[in-house]
Amino acid sequence: MHRRPPLETSRPGEPGRLQGVTKIPFELVVERHGRTVLRVCRAVLGLQDAQDAWSETFLAALRAYPDLPAGANLEAWLVTIAHRKAIDVVRRARPTEPLERAAGLEAPERAEARDLDLWAALARLAPKQRQAVAYHFLAGLAHREVAEIVGGTEAAARRACADGVAALRRALGADPGRRQEP
Repeated sequence: MHRRPPLETSRPGEPGRLQGVTKIPFELVVERHGRTVLRVCRAVLGLQDAQDAWSETFLAALRAYPDLPAGANLEAWLVTIAHRKAIDVVRRARPTEPLERAAGLEAPERAEARDLDLWAALARLAPKQRQAVAYHFLAGLAHREVAEIVGGTEAAARRACADGVAALRRALGADPGRRQEP
């Protein structure tokens, strides 16, 4: 048989596939950050709507991921998307559902009584406090990042977190400033 000479290309050496790509596969993004996003959705919306907001978050993120700059803070980016999706869910729920359901006051099934108390107390917080607590303590975002998501200053985000935690402690009977009866 007669062999053909190798084709010449304008690139020297073996061209690598997708050279310069520095992003991890989106599947790993979901695997690494999915639980955090779900915790945030649950804290902001309650159990009923959290799964839908989680799905909507990752569908939107999948569409936008190719344009995300390399080295971006994925967790903060995903929590920002989740925040916006949560707002959409609350807006859709307002006209047709009772406030208790839209605020997530319905109790999750098969949970410990103390967990139910925590979820109910979290749902009763003012929206900014609930979001600040969820984003800072559940998603692990810095107060600066929380401020960027919910709007306002870093100091306002820190205050909302502190006030939210204080309200949770009072609601659950764990306020260190409050005298406990024996």
